Amino acid sequence: MTASRVDVAPSLGPLEGITVPARPISSMWRWRPSRAFGFALVMGLIVTAALALTALAVYNRNERRLLNLRARELNLVLAATAPSIQTPLSSAAELANATNGNPQKFRAFIEPYVGLPPRHPFASVSLWPLGKARLAPTAVVGTAPALASQPEKLRAFFARAKRPGILNLTGILGSAHPTLGFASTATGRGGAFAVYAENPLPANRRSALERNSAFSDLNYALYLGRSKRTADVLVTSVSRLPIKGRQASGVVPFGSGAFTLVVAPRGSLGGSFFASLPWIIAVFGVFLAVAAALMTDRLARRRQRAEELAGILDRVAAENREMYTEQRSISQTLQHALLPDALPAFKGLTVSARYVPAASGVDVGGDWYDVIVVDDRHVLLVIGDVSGHGLRAATTMALMRHATLAYAAQDSRPASVLAKLSDFVKSAVQDDFATVFCALIDVEDHRLTMASAGHMPPLLLSGEDGEFVDLQVGVPIGVGQNSHYQEATMSVPPNSTLVAFTDGLVERRGEVLDVGLARLRHLAMGHPIALEALLAKLARDLTSEDHHDDTALVGIQWQS
Repeated sequence: MTASRVDVAPSLGPLEGITVPARPISSMWRWRPSRAFGFALVMGLIVTAALALTALAVYNRNERRLLNLRARELNLVLAATAPSIQTPLSSAAELANATNGNPQKFRAFIEPYVGLPPRHPFASVSLWPLGKARLAPTAVVGTAPALASQPEKLRAFFARAKRPGILNLTGILGSAHPTLGFASTATGRGGAFAVYAENPLPANRRSALERNSAFSDLNYALYLGRSKRTADVLVTSVSRLPIKGRQASGVVPFGSGAFTLVVAPRGSLGGSFFASLPWIIAVFGVFLAVAAALMTDRLARRRQRAEELAGILDRVAAENREMYTEQRSISQTLQHALLPDALPAFKGLTVSARYVPAASGVDVGGDWYDVIVVDDRHVLLVIGDVSGHGLRAATTMALMRHATLAYAAQDSRPASVLAKLSDFVKSAVQDDFATVFCALIDVEDHRLTMASAGHMPPLLLSGEDGEFVDLQVGVPIGVGQNSHYQEATMSVPPNSTLVAFTDGLVERRGEVLDVGLARLRHLAMGHPIALEALLAKLARDLTSEDHHDDTALVGIQWQS
């Protein structure tokens, strides 16, 4: 039987008595960033800055590439307008050369090209015979040419425009009515003729080019010649020159002259998303960096707190181990103090006992034993197991042991001792109970008289054989009032050994009791050995390092 056991924890358990330093509430308002916070924040900002700068560099490179593509596209658009201007002028010049400057035929040919823009390419076209002392047009279609009001510039321009088949350019930009002029020359037998056309420039330098879809998302400035001087600007979309910021420029050959085109984006050519992407990366990157830094700071502080608690727990565990060792030593000392100091020496018998405390716990156990000399021939063996552990079990054990001594002095019969002991325990205030085995040994006659109050029978070894004695087991001590116990008497062979024990020797959790009894019998049988060595072997081999119950063994060995 396994006695009912109530384990009482030490006065300081694994966590009991720990005083964890609490953080004052005011410290929450005096938060200071940790090194981990600063490191995580700096690294996050560095990564964010690198990504934002990379996105900005990619965006700028893409914008420059797109702007250069647009500039080349516009250069091609401007260059493509040259044939539409040169073709009618060259054809009119060849017609004048073939008709010897016939004004009527000239007018008939050129009139469809003259009128208001944008339906007509020219506002004024005139026919000029060259090589004469006085330069004057012989025919004018449209408005009067503005170049005629500047004789010196007129002579210089026609002096340069003598090569046939070449479109020549000139600008009258400093006047109140700025104009762009074109001329084409033809030479024949009758002399040379120049066809000169003019298109007025808007006073604000705005033109129909601005409404062209090619210029819809660009600011531009178109200069005459290869310079970018403000005085040479023909048309522009900005109020102030020169154009600032990102820009692309190119020189567009146009007849014998050239135009210089400067363009700048009005917005993002690649789209508003890519323009905002560096800022998006920066904002979200800063947010994520701060969030990551706060999380890192929190984890670092938790780790620091955990290390502090681990240190406290280590110190408490060390203190508990020391206290456990001390209390266990005290409990074992107390247990041995409650057991007999020494067993009596009796002629014809060898008596020995062993007590093995539980591997865990510090409470006093309830296992006890005693060997009482009755007279010159008789010895009374008593072994028992009180339910529970601790001071209460130890007190009950001490009372039962001393009561047994008193009852054995009155009547040494095992049944009488157990009955009186049961009535005594039942009448006590405590509701304790115990299992007790009692055997009266007649040394000379080799006879045993036994009774059991809920206790397992002892093992009798004779030679190489061993059997558990056969007796009727009564109710445990303290269970009922006026209990009666049956005695069993048997003869013992010479040189036999009787081993009485408590249940801690044979009981195992999850195992049938018969298995433990068979294990004890098998281990005790064999070649006879001295009683002290036998008990030491049984205690060593049958009590493991993790056994949870106390164990008491008492051996009686006949010497003959």
